[in-house]
Amino acid sequence: MIKDKVIAITGASSGIGEATALLLAAQGAKVVLGARRIDRLAEVAAKTGGIYMSMDVRKREDLADFVQFALDHYGKLDVLINNAGIGPISPLDELRVEDWDDMIDVNFRGVLYGIAAALPVFRKQNSGQFINTISTAGLQIVPTMAVYAATKNAVRTVADALRQEAGPTIRVTNVSPGYIKTNFSDSMTNTDIKEATRARAEQIAISPDAIARAIAFAIDQPADVDVNDIVIRPTAQ
Repeated sequence: MIKDKVIAITGASSGIGEATALLLAAQGAKVVLGARRIDRLAEVAAKTGGIYMSMDVRKREDLADFVQFALDHYGKLDVLINNAGIGPISPLDELRVEDWDDMIDVNFRGVLYGIAAALPVFRKQNSGQFINTISTAGLQIVPTMAVYAATKNAVRTVADALRQEAGPTIRVTNVSPGYIKTNFSDSMTNTDIKEATRARAEQIAISPDAIARAIAFAIDQPADVDVNDIVIRPTAQ
């Protein structure tokens, strides 16, 4: 059951995070929204009845505060959705090391910080679920996406180990989207790749609602059912 579950979502100000918040709230969840853009968070909160705070997943203390924010308001946390992510992809020869660092910090370290913040809570409650937004880029390695795919596969590795360590009461779900209609390309610093990505997305990308429905499906399963991996691509991809 989704109704009355307390569900915290990082990267909740737009795209997959926003779509997920809207769907889960419509099904009766209490959503806790986090992102850097406080103005956009306020808009999503107004639509969902959720609570929100400005936070940056690159900062461990922000994740700890985010989880505590949920606990202070609702007394529990049922699900943490590690959704924040960026993708300034480029050929390795361009040596955009700062972009590499940003992807590692947001896409991988941010998930680790989320786990560090929520796992002790889930242990104490003897229940909980991690949901990680990954990517099909980690399933099929292609040029320009080396570091991006590496961060996503790092999360995949940690999540599977966590699943095996977690025991019978903590669930771990990875969702790997393909081309989705989001602002994913905004973080790209290579202009040619940015434009090519946008053009391809305009041709085949599907709504973030598709990912939201998958996340809701995983949450809605009985407590003894753990949906571990979901891959969702446009049919045309």
